[in-house]
Amino acid sequence: MGVSIGSIVPKKEIELIELSGKKIAVDSYNNLYQYLTIIRDRVTGEPLKDSKGMVTSHLSGLLYRTANLIEFGIRPIFVFDGEPPKFKKKTIEARQAAKEEAREKWKEALEKGEEAIKYAQAATYLTDEMIEDSKKLLDAMGLPWIVAKSEGEAQCAFMCKKGSVDATASQDYDSLLFSSPHLVRNLSITGKRKLPRKEIYIEVKPEIIELQEVLSSLGITHEQLILIGILIGTDYNQGIEKVGPKTALKLIKENKTLNKLLSKVQWKDEVDPEEVYEFFLHPPVIEKYKIEFKEPDKERIIEFMVDEHDFSKERIEKIVEKLQTSFGKEKQVSLKGWLGK
Repeated sequence: MGVSIGSIVPKKEIELIELSGKKIAVDSYNNLYQYLTIIRDRVTGEPLKDSKGMVTSHLSGLLYRTANLIEFGIRPIFVFDGEPPKFKKKTIEARQAAKEEAREKWKEALEKGEEAIKYAQAATYLTDEMIEDSKKLLDAMGLPWIVAKSEGEAQCAFMCKKGSVDATASQDYDSLLFSSPHLVRNLSITGKRKLPRKEIYIEVKPEIIELQEVLSSLGITHEQLILIGILIGTDYNQGIEKVGPKTALKLIKENKTLNKLLSKVQWKDEVDPEEVYEFFLHPPVIEKYKIEFKEPDKERIIEFMVDEHDFSKERIEKIVEKLQTSFGKEKQVSLKGWLGK
């Protein structure tokens, strides 16, 4: 879910081509959840499955949409979550309970012949097998992936600060709290999207968010941005009741440190706010890693997607051809520097 600071964060819409030639660290779990949520039957809510009953929505999205990014000259590096911090346990358990409840409502809606998609999306699970299959596909596509020491977004942010990549890609804003200099949203869901339960389509474009611009426009420090997140609620704590982004910003400007802040609000969460604060400031990361792009392996991709998971051979061959043609080429465009380049 991430921290909900979108309403106070300045962002800029761009065209996908403006990211050509850029290396982007992708928050893999966030990315795969998008595919599992979106690529479903619009009536029953059922995800794509192969003849063995295995879910393949994530593989479909990962192959087709990543191939589209590569065609635009974008170089994605996928970062998977490692071991979550111990104080995230309660959040994980709450999410699992919510998914089970959604699964029951999904079943009931199907039995009653009612619209089931919203419950199906809320019941989405990302299993260990899905994660391993995703890594296999990325290997076949010649794309690098890394398993973070802890949270994927923290690793992405570290890689961006280090200069190994140009930006972090995620729908969540947490990477800003982890101090990623640049965040790209909507990277893998660009194009026309249908609004839920409406016959209305909107054009979704990538958004660039720059940390320094966020801090400057809000008149705060990075440490205070973390405090805003903690007040609203993060993946690790519930936040303060009835405190949204604007109220949190006001409180932070009046009480600039964690200690002063805690004297003004009623903290009810079991999680120590100091521990959450320190985790965002100094998250565990892998400091040495290898980023290597390789030529896509046509035979491996076809064997995995067609032979093992029943995708159309004709469609897969076209995608592989696109990958082979696009890989290693960078489209020549003027970025006029959202990254100052």
